[in-house]
Amino acid sequence: MEETPVTITSPSTAVGPLAASTLVHAGQTGGQWWRDAVIYQVYPRSFADADGDGVGDLRGITSRLDHLAALGVDAVWLSPFYRSPQHDAGYDVADYRQVDPLFGTLEDFDELLATAHGLGIRVIVDLVPNHTSSEHVWFQEALAAGPGSPERARYLFRDGRGEHGELEPNNWRSIFGGNAWTRVTEADGTPGQWYLHLFDSTQPDLDWTNPEVHAEFEQVLRFWLDRGVDGFRVDVAHGMVKADGLPDWDGSVAMVDGSVDGTDPGAPEDGSTGAGNSGPAFDQDGVHEIYRAWHRVLAEYDGDRALVAEAWVEPLSRLARYVRPDEMHQAFNFSFLTTAWKAGPLRTVLAGSLAANDAVGAPTTWVLSNHDVVRHASRLGLGVDGERPNGLFATDPQPDEATGLRRARAATLLMLGLPGSAYLYQGEELGLPDHTALPDEVRQDPAFFRTAGTEAGRDGCRIPLPWQSDAPGFGFGPTGATWLPQPESYGRYAADVQTGVPGSTLETYRAALAARRAHRLGSGTLAWLDAYADADDVVAYRNGDVVVIANLSNRPVVVPRSAEVLVASGDLVRGLNDETSVPTDTTVWLRA
Repeated sequence: MEETPVTITSPSTAVGPLAASTLVHAGQTGGQWWRDAVIYQVYPRSFADADGDGVGDLRGITSRLDHLAALGVDAVWLSPFYRSPQHDAGYDVADYRQVDPLFGTLEDFDELLATAHGLGIRVIVDLVPNHTSSEHVWFQEALAAGPGSPERARYLFRDGRGEHGELEPNNWRSIFGGNAWTRVTEADGTPGQWYLHLFDSTQPDLDWTNPEVHAEFEQVLRFWLDRGVDGFRVDVAHGMVKADGLPDWDGSVAMVDGSVDGTDPGAPEDGSTGAGNSGPAFDQDGVHEIYRAWHRVLAEYDGDRALVAEAWVEPLSRLARYVRPDEMHQAFNFSFLTTAWKAGPLRTVLAGSLAANDAVGAPTTWVLSNHDVVRHASRLGLGVDGERPNGLFATDPQPDEATGLRRARAATLLMLGLPGSAYLYQGEELGLPDHTALPDEVRQDPAFFRTAGTEAGRDGCRIPLPWQSDAPGFGFGPTGATWLPQPESYGRYAADVQTGVPGSTLETYRAALAARRAHRLGSGTLAWLDAYADADDVVAYRNGDVVVIANLSNRPVVVPRSAEVLVASGDLVRGLNDETSVPTDTTVWLRA
């Protein structure tokens, strides 16, 4: 498959208060679809339920694809729907080629794919190559085969330390809490070897030095490519290869933001925020050979199929190594997601991200929420800028709902005006906050249990969506059942009460995506507005003929009367002499 040539364009020129002379990024046109796509993450169990069991499914997703078409997204990314015991909501895969009955059948998937393609929506599926489920046939064979067997060589089994092997092979800790090793009982009933699991004990890590592992996953890629998928989001893309010898490491890896206690988070001038996993279990050079091989597989298929890295890696220059021309196509920008709502750090991470990716000819991706973090409508309403808890308890300080939503809408418009590709997490177009008062007895995230309840975990951002305000379960499914309880507040966020309502969060997203497409912002330029290039509380840039102004200050920002307002995240203020001003925590797109 030939690469489509990229044409570099220059920013529009302007004079006066909207002049922008400091070019940060030159535009790209004529490239592949994934260079400027808006991609919507669907978390299947929480999107829509067709069969009434309270858990979302593939037919439910298919029934709501018209919502995504009306929203204006280019692609959907489906979180795992494969056969799984569901110890970690499907990220513990028992069979990579089968749909779990909880979600439907392969025929249901084919129907979803065909319907999405008919609507002009591409489909990316999740791939989980760092670990399998402990119920995967390979792991069951490894347990039965015993030490030194080829079956165990697919995983990271090791003898224990100590006189009788009673101590873990090293001191690594699980990202979900607790140690990262579990000891097995051998077939003769004696205590045996230990296996590594960076996550839950039901998710044993694969050994990517084993050629059989490489061959198996290349076949998995082909299985789904042959069915017509448009790409793969690769889970824990930076964790598959471990340092030789699995050496001890005294750092500790946080659950969600990836920050590492007691280490240098990276050079602040490039936008690094500490959102990077360090240590011998992450970001080893060997992962790049895997992705070069996968790139070659995808290149055999037409349609510009894409590989997307979930890689908590900093500094940004090191993250950019994952998207070199012969490797992956996109990498999630967690440095942007974890940046505080402050003008200086935001400008730094925008410029640093674009510079790092431009250096390797890759698009920059932008993301504010996903299934692993507190939704940005809640996160930005917390009292401390940049705070990133792993979930919220009812006893924690609560986000200010109004402030969080106002800032979330402003942050979204700031993001969607940027060149590159943007990711949306299901429900953010409704302005959904986290459920911050879930009873402990309904929680399901393994992080809650492995930390003995000290971390709330990720359930709060995974609540089933509200579609209809006056229906049981807010229209999530035909019976009103939901696998996690919805807060009462979700009724006023339901899709039906926002549809067609000017200024609603849903209609604001629709308007922004339409304007983004019309003005080709994803393939555009970025230049700082001269008037705000060093402002402490305003982020303002020009992308082609569109000016984006995000006001983070406590005073209004006046815009020129000659400018046409395209989209605003909140109500603008009309003042004396018909001047228009942008209030605090508001972003506006102007054509001028």
